[in-house]
Order: sequence, then structure tokens, then C-alpha cells
Amino acid sequence: MRAPRHPWLLTAAATAVTAVFLLPVYWMVKTSLTRPERIEAPDPQWVPGPVTGENYSAALGYEGLTRALLNSLVISSGVVALTLLLGVPLAYALARVRMRGSGAMVLALLVAQLPPAIVLAAPLFILERRAGLTDTYLGLIAADTTLTLPFTVIVLRPVMRGVSPELEEAALVDGCGLPGVLLRVVLPLMVPGVVAAAGLSFLIGWGEFLFGLTLAQSPDVQPVTVLLNAFVGQHGTSWGALMATATLISVPVVCVFALFQRFIVGGLTTGSVRG
Repeated sequence: MRAPRHPWLLTAAATAVTAVFLLPVYWMVKTSLTRPERIEAPDPQWVPGPVTGENYSAALGYEGLTRALLNSLVISSGVVALTLLLGVPLAYALARVRMRGSGAMVLALLVAQLPPAIVLAAPLFILERRAGLTDTYLGLIAADTTLTLPFTVIVLRPVMRGVSPELEEAALVDGCGLPGVLLRVVLPLMVPGVVAAAGLSFLIGWGEFLFGLTLAQSPDVQPVTVLLNAFVGQHGTSWGALMATATLISVPVVCVFALFQRFIVGGLTTGSVRG
């Protein structure tokens, strides 16, 4: 591939596009550090001055924030566990086992990602109410897994296809059954893909809002994203506390992505190339 004639031009264009995408994030953090009386001033400040922690004090002092953060942690961790528990065997079956309808299953998983979450919320609410899962961690974990499972299978299936079949055949000859082949031979060779799927599942579970709003009415199980509604009142919005809470919620997301970005990018790239 030839080097571009004007690399600085590409760098400038990439910087401009990145700045546009990051502008809402910057405005969120900037607003969280701005004094409340200056947030809705007619002449907005691009740089807060003076910087204040008043909004963070209001957010951290809000009753229920700690509980909501713990709820989100439990739900996101449960989503990761359930997604991998179901997604890894399903992806292996679709990648290796010859069976009728496997192509239709992959197509169904692709189609399952297309409808917006609001389309799934109503039927999930009816099903979970009949099953007694509303207002429970398990109900929210199962609902969020409907979002992460198709994506996980689509990412892991091509990664599993990249594992040499000869290794699996050798393990079968040595007396290892299919579960043993999957756990002892295949999984150790596809750790980056599994980590990518786990990281993305955690991020989706952490940021999910609609299911948390419709399937959980009790603050004891509602995720922290639903808590943001508490700062929107009938007579006005507490923008400072709202943006401070949103910034605090974003910190785990940034940390997870920073820790696993190599695996996430590598897993997605492998899936796109081999798919």
C-alpha cells in the first residue's frame, strides 16, 4: 500500500472527526465541573471557571446512588456470565457441528439485532411478569442477554473457525468428548475473542436503560442508568448533578474499554476478516 501524499491532511481530518464525536463527552464533563448558576447562562463557557465539585457532592449525596451502582455491577456481571455460558457452546455448534438449519440460525441471530430495544421491551415485560421475573436481577440479566447473545455468537463463530480442526480431531481420538474439546482445546486458543465478547457484553449491560426502566419498578434492582431520571423533575432539570452522575457512570465504561481495548479491537477484527 502506498503512503498518502499528505499525511498531515489525513491526521487533521481524523482529529476533526474525533473531536466531533468527543464533543458531547467533553460537554458532559465540563458541565459537571461548572457552578450550577453558570450552567444555563446565556453565554456558555467552553472552559469552566472556576472549577467546582459542588455537582459531584450533590450527586454522591443522592440517596440510592450506591445501591444503583451495585445493581448495575451485579446485572452487568450476570450478563457477561450468562452470555458466555450460552454463547460459547452455541457459537461452537454453529462453527463446527454439521446440522440442518445452522445457516438459518445465523441469519436469525443477525435479524435479532435489527429491531430496536423498545420493540422487545413489551413482549419481554409480559413474559417475565408471567414467569415472576419482573423486579429481579435475573429478569434484567435475561433481558439484557437478548441484546448481547446474538452479537457474541456472531463474533465468536468465525474465531472458532480459525482454530485448526486437526487439534480437535486429535483430542477426540485421545478420548476427549465434545465438551472437553471445547473447554480444553478450543477455549484456550480463542481467549482474545472471549475477552472481547465479555468486555462488550459488560459495556452493553452497564449502559442499558430501556429494560431497566420497563422491567424493574423497584429501586432495589434498578440499574444506575435509570437513576438519571431522578434528576429530571417536573419543574426543571438538575443539570449539574445529572452530568456529574453521568460522568461517574462513564468511568467504569472507560476503564473496562481501556483494559480490554486490545482484545476488543482484535476480536472484532478477527470476526470481520474470517466471517
